[in-house]
Amino acid sequence: MGSDLMDRVEHGYADSNGVKIHYASIGEGPLVVMIHGFPDFWYSWRHQMEVLSSDFQVVAIDQRGYNKSDQPDGDENYDMRYLVGDVAAVIRHLGRDKATIVGHDWGGAVAWQFAFHVPQMTERLMRRSNAPTSARCWPTTSGTTRAKAVAASARRKARKRPVWACRCFSSTAWTTRRCIRTA
Repeated sequence: MGSDLMDRVEHGYADSNGVKIHYASIGEGPLVVMIHGFPDFWYSWRHQMEVLSSDFQVVAIDQRGYNKSDQPDGDENYDMRYLVGDVAAVIRHLGRDKATIVGHDWGGAVAWQFAFHVPQMTERLMRRSNAPTSARCWPTTSGTTRAKAVAASARRKARKRPVWACRCFSSTAWTTRRCIRTA
């Protein structure tokens, strides 16, 4: 990432019930929240942030326990409901009602749970993995697979608002952009 991009990234903190969640933000437009995997932090999204920032406000968070976010004591403070709440806290802190949620690795699990439990704040859902295949994106419809059932349930809970799920098997910024635009 060039120094120009680093100069444009703004850092901030959202309060999630007393836990400070660090985020890095760049760009303007519809909100895209990126959730890193283990053992990364916001910086792992730098290439995607650069590409997406021309069309979106891209916010990459440090999950609780990582990098500049608070590290509360006790395993109970890392329950999935708190991780989901941290994402919601960042969206609310930024004055938004909803966002496209992008997760990788462990962040992908948090992203799925976010869409399931907070569908009204989920514009689109994308989970990125690093499997040795080409990019493949699809809008989710009701069906028999667990992923489709979760997304369908999220859509119903969101009062007929579409929640799109996209699963990409690539780490490139171009693929991430393509998935967000086609979902």
